[in-house]
Amino acid sequence: MGVHGLTTFVEGNRHFLFDVKLRDSRLVIDGSSLYFNLYLKYGLDRQHGGEYDAFASLVLEFVSALRACNIEPYVILDGGNDPSNKKYVTLQQRLLSKIKEAENLSYGRNGSVLPFLTKQVFIEVLNQNKVPLVQSLAEADWDIACLAHQWKCPVLSNDSDFFIFDLPGGYMPWQFFNWTNLNGKASHRYIPTRCYTTQGLCRFYGGMNPELLPLLAVLAGNDYASPKEAERLLDMIDRTAGNRRNHKSSSSRVDVLLQWLSSFPSPAQALAEVKRLMGANSGGGLSTQLKALMKEYHVTPQSPFNCWFTDFKVPEGHNQTLPKGLSAAATGGLLPALVIDALVMRRVLLNPQVENIRQPSSHRCATPIRQAIYGILLLEEKQMEPVSYQQLKVQDTQRGGKTQASVATPRQVSGSPVYVEEIDRLNLNLKRIQVEAQRLKSHFHVNAICEVSGVRRRDAICEVLRVNPSALAQVPASMYLPIAATSFWLQEATPKPSQLHLQALILGMVYGELVLMEKNQMSNYKIPVPKDHSSERHLIRQLNQIRSSSRHAMDIAAAHAFSQWQACLWSAQCLNQLLLLPFNEVHFSHLFSGSMVHSVLNLLKKGQTVDQMLPKFSYDVYSILLHAVKNCSFKPQLASVRGGRGRGGERGRRGRGRGRGEVGERRGRGRGRRGTEGISNRFAVLGINE
Repeated sequence: MGVHGLTTFVEGNRHFLFDVKLRDSRLVIDGSSLYFNLYLKYGLDRQHGGEYDAFASLVLEFVSALRACNIEPYVILDGGNDPSNKKYVTLQQRLLSKIKEAENLSYGRNGSVLPFLTKQVFIEVLNQNKVPLVQSLAEADWDIACLAHQWKCPVLSNDSDFFIFDLPGGYMPWQFFNWTNLNGKASHRYIPTRCYTTQGLCRFYGGMNPELLPLLAVLAGNDYASPKEAERLLDMIDRTAGNRRNHKSSSSRVDVLLQWLSSFPSPAQALAEVKRLMGANSGGGLSTQLKALMKEYHVTPQSPFNCWFTDFKVPEGHNQTLPKGLSAAATGGLLPALVIDALVMRRVLLNPQVENIRQPSSHRCATPIRQAIYGILLLEEKQMEPVSYQQLKVQDTQRGGKTQASVATPRQVSGSPVYVEEIDRLNLNLKRIQVEAQRLKSHFHVNAICEVSGVRRRDAICEVLRVNPSALAQVPASMYLPIAATSFWLQEATPKPSQLHLQALILGMVYGELVLMEKNQMSNYKIPVPKDHSSERHLIRQLNQIRSSSRHAMDIAAAHAFSQWQACLWSAQCLNQLLLLPFNEVHFSHLFSGSMVHSVLNLLKKGQTVDQMLPKFSYDVYSILLHAVKNCSFKPQLASVRGGRGRGGERGRRGRGRGRGEVGERRGRGRGRRGTEGISNRFAVLGINE
């Protein structure tokens, strides 16, 4: 949510914060705040699509720092959008702001847009390191506050709403959490930080009743309340008191409101005075909404997520719109918000990427994948009448003002299309697009997913991505989905990716595979592994140097192409998660490094070839992946991939690339390397069913 001016007010009055040496404690963490701040505050690349490997290392460092101090982290993530629509205007404004910041980044200016797969990498690292996490129904603030209140432990976030919640263990703002500077002896390590409590704030204002603080949040203007109405009320308060304070700044407004509220013994009396002041001018607006809005800050004694963290049980009533098999996945962060929003609200908001703002949104090329998702969610086994958003039964559960939605039962009808509204970018503006849900050839509804066999669910993904599974036989299981999504991207991306784009992308995947092999001390590829890994280690160092030393200009065409690839991969992952992972989990943290892929692309443009860059084993891995991408599609391969005629300025580049060898890199054959045909034949008997 967020309370206007409250963070500035508290940080400007340091006596509201006290020093803490945090160790030997539980810590409830606002997960969305954590991954946002870790990525944006530590100098990771934002222009080129994400440095996911570096980000994964940073998340691991953070977790290790907590464990060195015997701090037990419990992470709670935001889920879908609030079905009550209370924040819809705010969400649109934020999305529009992100679009403009993404444009700034595309021109080399500053911007705070997270790379597209950041949350996915964050969840991956936490799961790999057994950090407990849970995903809320919608915004997580209330769930975080309830759990911390029950456990009497602190909260880590950078959301000003936690200055309002009653938290016995206190609130630790992110900027004061000095996790990179551990102190103390080895057995008594601690993280120096600063902590805030509502009790300290209320004592400063003459022992003010803490129950008045939710009214402060609403009157100061949070995401649910109108700042204009709050300003009008503040003027009335000043006139009544005979004051003419300067409250142009939001932080000074907070001080004025706190002084005024401190004169009331209870919220009821303060609300009565608000009603009197607003009078006929309230127009049924602020004065009639105050009680409902204050419920957002009412903390219950028992957290619904206590049972998840202690017994791994889905809270009663949590994700009740989902089938049982998906409810646990959604609660554990393994079901994306897109699926929940499409099912509950028939509307999804698509986050922007750094791309060519003059081209259509990168999400457009992945529309067929999302249409299949909507079909599984919304189309019954027999054609059913769609349920409009107005038919959704949005009910206030009176649990801290939280809302949950249940979908009305559709009536059977013949041939009625069902649509999901996608909010996407059009140039620098927002555009509402009605996207029709599509039925698969072997259709099944979301309610039947748990009864559908793994083979049938896998076949559904292959159908959507137009993939021949036999072509994936020689690829490790963790690479099935990335290879299939890359093949889909080659068919659907506009403008069509060049051969150099594909080569740079695959070479980046090879780098990630080599890093994983070094960590695990084993290879997932059924090709001879050299006893001496020095060549591969040298390649890893070389590519890291290329990435860190490269300072070439932004290639907006490449950025747009790779953004479309990420959109395809993300949509394919959403489908895979909806279908309960018939394809293996993907190592997103080692799949793509935008700065490296752009740097490699720059070298390829200058004339360097892949076979010149890679030693034999790495080259064989590259050949396997490239061969699988080019041969797993049901459709004939496009000319742009084969190095034939392209559109516009890509034509000459593709022609040059063909002369250096296409899949097998012909020059490499002279060095004793196998062509991809031999590799393919060798593993033709290995089916994807393994």
